[in-house]
Amino acid sequence: MKLFGVWVVLAFAFAQLVTAFLDFNETELSFLESLEYGASKINYNPLMVGLTLIHTAGAKGAVCLDGTLPGYHWHRGYGSGANSWLIQLEGGGWCNSIRTCVYRKKTRRGSSTYMEKQIPFTGILSEKAEENPDFFNWNRIKLRYCDGASFTGDSENKAAQLQFRGQRIWLAAMEDLMSKGMRYANQALLSGCSAGGLAAILHCDEFRNLFPRTTRVKCLADAGLFLDTVDVSGGRTLRSMYSGVVGLQGVQHNLPRICTNHLDPTSCFFPQNLISHIQTPLFILNAAYDSWQIQSSIAPPSADPHGYWHDCRLNHAKCSPSQIRFLQGFRTQMLNAIKGFAMSRRNGLFINSCFAHCQSERQDTWFADDSPEIRNKPIAIAVGDWYFDRAGVKSIDCPTINLQHMSLQESHKWRGVIGDRHSQITTIIATCAPPFQVKAATFESPDFGFECRVCAMVSTWRQSYSELINGKRQHGHLHRYTLGHTLASSRCLPQVWLPGGVLDLSYTHLLWLPPRHHLCCLCHHQIDRWSLK
Repeated sequence: MKLFGVWVVLAFAFAQLVTAFLDFNETELSFLESLEYGASKINYNPLMVGLTLIHTAGAKGAVCLDGTLPGYHWHRGYGSGANSWLIQLEGGGWCNSIRTCVYRKKTRRGSSTYMEKQIPFTGILSEKAEENPDFFNWNRIKLRYCDGASFTGDSENKAAQLQFRGQRIWLAAMEDLMSKGMRYANQALLSGCSAGGLAAILHCDEFRNLFPRTTRVKCLADAGLFLDTVDVSGGRTLRSMYSGVVGLQGVQHNLPRICTNHLDPTSCFFPQNLISHIQTPLFILNAAYDSWQIQSSIAPPSADPHGYWHDCRLNHAKCSPSQIRFLQGFRTQMLNAIKGFAMSRRNGLFINSCFAHCQSERQDTWFADDSPEIRNKPIAIAVGDWYFDRAGVKSIDCPTINLQHMSLQESHKWRGVIGDRHSQITTIIATCAPPFQVKAATFESPDFGFECRVCAMVSTWRQSYSELINGKRQHGHLHRYTLGHTLASSRCLPQVWLPGGVLDLSYTHLLWLPPRHHLCCLCHHQIDRWSLK
């Protein structure tokens, strides 16, 4: 009988353990970001850079969650880049409760004890000119993230032995680097990815104030444009998360006063309420369909108890037409959030239509043969053009539905209603799509006209447009219209006004779309149906 009791207790304990694990796995883990941003399949021999602990930080109370010293990885600049400094703030989500922060302090996100002693420098941190043309020989530093509040908290919880000292870590790291030569910089760039991208926004003007006015100083936020948006259940998952972070870690004391003077502290942790007030030139690099925000903010398991969004949030090719519309609405919110910011000539934008998160540290997305491009310009060149004032960069991709995982055989079956009267709509092949063949694409608008610009960002056309079927609209019947046009590389058809009807893009031969290129149709009114064949 006693043995039976023991088994009951063990079974109960095991069940509780499993329940706790599943609960954690489905909630907090999604906020800790499991992606390894620096890794890249195409960089077979990346530069490995060692960890340097900031030994002066302890006396300032600038410590990780568990009380250990913070650190950074530094590869020294040389030649023309000897006095140029790039600071990359590491990302890695947030912790918003004692439970999640206690877990976090036993990982590299909360303790230098668990940090890798060496990490690869790729993408914007690469030392190779062919991989990082503008910043390869700069002093490049990756500041490790071990506080859980985007380098902004300043409080503690003695009972749980937690130190929330992100703001002090930021200040201690900057002071240490200034003493090691950064004070003599003739140009500097503060960048960051994800939670580090948010930190780059929050600390941008502070970074500018470290240097004389003669120093060129700018900031880059990669995947840091987290939106205060409604999730699929009608709730606000990320706002709830941020509220916990701000309250627990004392973040409110370190947020920009220009925001907290008229908004609550949680609202001032959202970039959309900050970016228009930043005085330092800022570049926003973000995916319009940010994969982390889709999975953890828009459609997290907690907001989708019946699993309706499960397949879509993990593989966008499995999204239904209504889910596509919801995601396009998210993109519209993102573009609305940056309208005021984009009006400034000093700021830069690169908003592509990829399902991605963090694109500056990965070599394959930063600068490679098949990197995402907008108007034939990959991310690295766009950022460089903006930083060095070679060109103004305000690049926003067409609102593509990425068909990356759909085969040609499946694509003709995919059909649905998209867009609305007040949006620019639609896409066929996404910027990040692999090589793809399209035989025909049809857009249909039964009751009113629409303007379409058909853009072909392709390397080679196998064949020009064929003559399309002509037609006219009479007595409420649909018309078909013909566009005969030979497209050269990276050229667009002239804008066409169609007073209702079907725009049928047919080809005499299959069209080969290579990686990173797309075919899109931007329309100012509703398209009721579209299809690919």
